[in-house]
Amino acid sequence: MRSTMVSLLFPVGILLVFLSLCLSTTTAKIVETSFHAKNLTTSRLCQNHVIVAVNGSLPGPTLRVQEGDTLIVHVFNESPYNLTIHWHGVFQMRSQWADGPEFITQCPIRPGNSYTYRFNLTGQVGTLWWHAHTQWLRATVYGALVIRPRDGQKYPFVKPYREETILLGEWWNGNVIDVENAALATGVAPNNSDAYTINGWPGDLYPSCPSNKTYRLQVVPGKTYLLRLINAALNGQLFFKIANHNLTVVGADAAYTNPFQTDVVVMGPGQTTDVLLTANQSPGLYYMAARPYLSAVGITINNSTTTAILAYKKTTQTTPVLPILPALNDTPTAFRFESNMTALVTSPFWSPVPQTVDENMYVTMGLGISECGNNQTCGGIFGQRMAASMNNHSFVSPSTISMLEAFFRNVSGIYTTDFPDQPPIVFDYTNTSNSFNQTLMTTPKSTSVKKLKFNSTVQIVFQNTALVGIENHPMHLHGMNFYILAQGFGNYDPINDPRKFNLVNPQERNTIGVPTGGWAAIRFRANNPGMWFIHCHLDVHLPWGLATAFLVENGGTPESTLPPPPPDFPRC
Repeated sequence: MRSTMVSLLFPVGILLVFLSLCLSTTTAKIVETSFHAKNLTTSRLCQNHVIVAVNGSLPGPTLRVQEGDTLIVHVFNESPYNLTIHWHGVFQMRSQWADGPEFITQCPIRPGNSYTYRFNLTGQVGTLWWHAHTQWLRATVYGALVIRPRDGQKYPFVKPYREETILLGEWWNGNVIDVENAALATGVAPNNSDAYTINGWPGDLYPSCPSNKTYRLQVVPGKTYLLRLINAALNGQLFFKIANHNLTVVGADAAYTNPFQTDVVVMGPGQTTDVLLTANQSPGLYYMAARPYLSAVGITINNSTTTAILAYKKTTQTTPVLPILPALNDTPTAFRFESNMTALVTSPFWSPVPQTVDENMYVTMGLGISECGNNQTCGGIFGQRMAASMNNHSFVSPSTISMLEAFFRNVSGIYTTDFPDQPPIVFDYTNTSNSFNQTLMTTPKSTSVKKLKFNSTVQIVFQNTALVGIENHPMHLHGMNFYILAQGFGNYDPINDPRKFNLVNPQERNTIGVPTGGWAAIRFRANNPGMWFIHCHLDVHLPWGLATAFLVENGGTPESTLPPPPPDFPRC
């Protein structure tokens, strides 16, 4: 009898395993779409301009997938400029060639050519985004990437009535490539933008041209909405508020957070924040508004306010209520928001913080100057070119082959692996009396990277400097998330500040705003072989050199080895 039951149960068990495998694979889909990037004539601020846009829209299309799906995007470059697309925050495990930064992981897609990006989205749920990673094209070439839980899984918060994506952007009355090139030609800072935008529109508070196409979100009283906020601005760190409404933060950079209430959100370029909004106020019209957080001193910026309208259903009100936004230089509010987040450790995607460190790095970063060049006239400080650096290495991208391909094909002379773990000179980093010390400001140009062993644990203390001026720098790491252990003001204290480290539930992100005149400590596991860019996401600072890359070596197994490039990989 026992043997008969075993013989009956055995095929049943096999069947259950088979059904389980089928269920797990059928919940993951292949999502395929096409991007056509080409010139588009559009009107903002009562002026017509030609921009590069994807599929004829600004912002570009929102991509909606589920965790575990594979995304295939055929990109056709029908614009007059070189183009790449970066999938901001996507890990790109086993798809490193799809990461997108120009000359870091790929050569650009030349005008008239195409490239297909293929990658899997396992282990991430929340809000990410995509954008051009070639010069300043991301000013108009960007869109949302929404990753929902796979079938059978739920959000770890109340199910929203609806979900809405809110993209904050930046607009120039001019060709952004020309704006950037004009500044680079003489080594000066580029012209400021003319407006900020919400879902592509400046809103109706710009006196030169009140818009009749202000973005409008209609809500039902009593319902809760999930707002997916994305700061896609080029150079603007932004405060965001909705008049008379509180928000509950539940995620950032596609990682769940412990919920906390706030009436203001602060985001640097590249960051995303998921918030719950309950329509619990008197039916009416309420402005959603965003304006800059100005962390630097003594510079001029576009300090305007962009608006959208939150409209309660069936309201008869005609004039929206405007929120009181923080002062432009309200660093305490910005710091309070950015340091308040903690991770939701019950998330199915949470991994504990590594308790030991293999690579300890102390990285100073900030602005400076580099040599103007023979027979050239430059308009930067001391008649030189404006520059930026990390540990006094000012990054220069190659131009003949991507760094990832050079690594894969063992091509020498493209980059060096001598990026230092410590700054070359020790000084009082945040003392503003050093701001215009020409010796400290001058930085050499190089293409140097830091080599990491596969699966090593890396700790970085980012130290802002006062060179040229103190400023909050949003630092973005490609290919991996990191834990934010602590952050503070002044010079990092290696004796006392580690006592502040949160090793239990620190927030997990791909982009951190390093406090102005301060520091931030992060930690991550280098578990993804490849060439991973790390850079300031203020695009004014990227061509100046505020960047480097991590070369993560292969791990010795097929799963931990960089695969070959795809057949249609762009050639230089």
